[in-house]
Amino acid sequence: MEVIGKPVNERNIDSIAERIFHESIRILGGLRNLVEYRNLTWLPSLAEAAYVIALKNESIKTNREIAEYLGITEQTVKNILSADENRVMEYLKGEAKEKEHIAGGLAKLAYKAIKEHRDNLEERIEAMEEGAKSLGIDWAVHVLSSIKGLSFPVRKEELLERLRGYKIKGKDMESILNNLSYPINSPAELLHRIRESIKD
Repeated sequence: MEVIGKPVNERNIDSIAERIFHESIRILGGLRNLVEYRNLTWLPSLAEAAYVIALKNESIKTNREIAEYLGITEQTVKNILSADENRVMEYLKGEAKEKEHIAGGLAKLAYKAIKEHRDNLEERIEAMEEGAKSLGIDWAVHVLSSIKGLSFPVRKEELLERLRGYKIKGKDMESILNNLSYPINSPAELLHRIRESIKD
């Protein structure tokens, strides 16, 4: 299945971003590897980077348009897009000391694998989704997908409008959002605060 098909609508962007997200996790060695190395904090950044890469390559948006669309800074978009995939792989293998934008580099590697049909999507997607659900971490992609287009900083009422009815780890999104401090200045901050709120 070919990824590119212009013009690309929002649903296609969501689908492509999710594929990039799942492939990034596979490149990292899978969800189990992330749990073992306590790197679950990378997931919100990976979800954000997946959308940046999808929007840049599939919708041909400018950095500014991507930043406005996702409610992040233009500098964050630039950092993701300029990440060096080779340096990221060296870092992950322990061969490099400095930290590149890891999520950006992984998302770029994942997108390349998808374009080259190396992501084996049909064989892996169900297992990846089930694994994410069992670990309770697939929520980050859902949240980002639901809030795209919102202007930040954002208030609770705006988030409730987009996320009402969704549950994370059995907790209603309404009660999760009621426990957060506002305003929230970026999608990354929102994901971080939700993650902190749902910790057992």
